Amino acid sequence: MKISKAKLLDMYIKMLHIRKFEEKVAYFFSIGKVHGTTHLYIGEEATAVGACAALKENDLITSTHRGHGHCIAKGIDLNRMMAEFLGKEKGYCKGKGGSMHIADLSRGNLGANGVIGGSIPIAVGAGLTLKMKELDKVVLCFFGDGAMNQGSFHESVNLASIWDLPVVFICENNQYSMSMHVKRHIKVSDLTARATAYGIPGVTVNGNDILEVYETVLNARDYVKQSGPMLIVANTYRLMGHSKSDANAYRTKKEIESWKQKCPIMTLHKYLIDHKMFGAKKLDAVEKSAQVDIEKAVTFADQCSFPSIETIQDDVYA
Repeated sequence: MKISKAKLLDMYIKMLHIRKFEEKVAYFFSIGKVHGTTHLYIGEEATAVGACAALKENDLITSTHRGHGHCIAKGIDLNRMMAEFLGKEKGYCKGKGGSMHIADLSRGNLGANGVIGGSIPIAVGAGLTLKMKELDKVVLCFFGDGAMNQGSFHESVNLASIWDLPVVFICENNQYSMSMHVKRHIKVSDLTARATAYGIPGVTVNGNDILEVYETVLNARDYVKQSGPMLIVANTYRLMGHSKSDANAYRTKKEIESWKQKCPIMTLHKYLIDHKMFGAKKLDAVEKSAQVDIEKAVTFADQCSFPSIETIQDDVYA
């Protein structure tokens, strides 16, 4: 598979943006600048970026409570994203969505949400719309291994299957549903067995290998447009806790360190150098530039106003 240098560099930059955005988020929580909770995507960057890079610009995605990576991978504006995270009125949801509810319909991002498995029926509804209107688009539905045990997963995949909807279901198996390892909450070792139950194909990929994810989703996009849904299980790992209050007491430092050695950003960095696409000096400059982009987004957000009390009931529909 041939991927242009420009596309590979864009993928690398997006992974860096995700990592550095999340590090900034963690910092803001540590100093009390943001309240509530958040779920960091550090360690899983290749899955979001590789998958979204395989889409057309007008394709759709649905996201999860751990959705910052999906947002950035789909090409969201970092300034407005940071403004939303900090609760400012120039954010994507006017400062009312926050960390877990960022959406950008203009970029095909139907939004993150705080309901486990909540993205799955939304994706099926969007897929049904695409099919009924005969639109040349697909839906990429992100969810975690824990969501595979929700009724919403089984009901939605069944509907998508019998109606042959253009949906790529992508399970980000980051090994833990909160503090419970996937081996404890799902009996089968091959999660694609659940695709077989609904008569659709299932594929397992290394979610930390961005090129493997990209190629798999590229092929999946063509398949679902013609033949209906399929399931991709991307095996990856969240290096941080489930949420900002997670002390990580249920896993060892040795386990976490072993997965740090499989860092998706380090893996692509090595690939770009080994294949003589870019030198180390160039990639170092790109990383510094990515950090500057995040700092500029912080400056933009800090200069924005909070929503006024007069707008508290605006955009509330239920």
